[in-house]
Amino acid sequence: MDAVFAVVALLFVLLVVLGAYATVKVVGAAKRRVDDGIAQARRTVEDHTLRAKSFAQPGPAGELAQLRLKLRTSMRATQDALHAGVAEDESLKESLGLFDRLSAHGHELDAELRRLESEPDRATLAERLPELRERTERIVRSADSLRWAVRDRARRFAEDELDTLNAQIDVETGALRHWQTTDSSSTPPPWPEAPAAEAGVTSEQTWSDTPRSQRAEEPTRPAITPPGPRPTYPWQKKTRPENTT
Repeated sequence: MDAVFAVVALLFVLLVVLGAYATVKVVGAAKRRVDDGIAQARRTVEDHTLRAKSFAQPGPAGELAQLRLKLRTSMRATQDALHAGVAEDESLKESLGLFDRLSAHGHELDAELRRLESEPDRATLAERLPELRERTERIVRSADSLRWAVRDRARRFAEDELDTLNAQIDVETGALRHWQTTDSSSTPPPWPEAPAAEAGVTSEQTWSDTPRSQRAEEPTRPAITPPGPRPTYPWQKKTRPENTT
């Protein structure tokens, strides 16, 4: 009886543990979805704010907003392209590692541009704009190059797969329509023509280079050789003529 109670207690503990683990997993997944939604909403609001600043604020402040918007748009598009491609092509993991290193420089530049937005010294800000513009162009150029390389690779793979699929479909189509490839109207080759018969000679039709023509050209020989004259010996009587009595 004690063993039964121990087994029931153990099962109860296992159920409680499994329930707690499932609850933690569900709560964690829900929290991640909420965090992703909040981050996406924050990024959207910030992008719209930067776009509004780039049009509304003239001078260095507006240019800083344009640089931040350009940097964020390029880096986000490259990140999405790499994460979408690495799920189907594992060779893009190295490219993803390079983008992570580039992304570190991008985040550092974006943080610096954000701090400079509230800089009151507009003269110093205007002096630093060329250097900031050059850094932004270098990062954006590298990100765009990596993103287009990933897209070209995916497009090339899709074209190769389509070419292979078209070739297989052509072979299958030809196999299904096999009756069109057989030539039913083909006729066997004609027999050789017989040679013209000689004038005044009537003979049976013969074919060129046949055993019958060879037999026809050989001279006719008798079936049995005729006997020759018998030899006469001295002890033989002279033959008497048949008309003597």
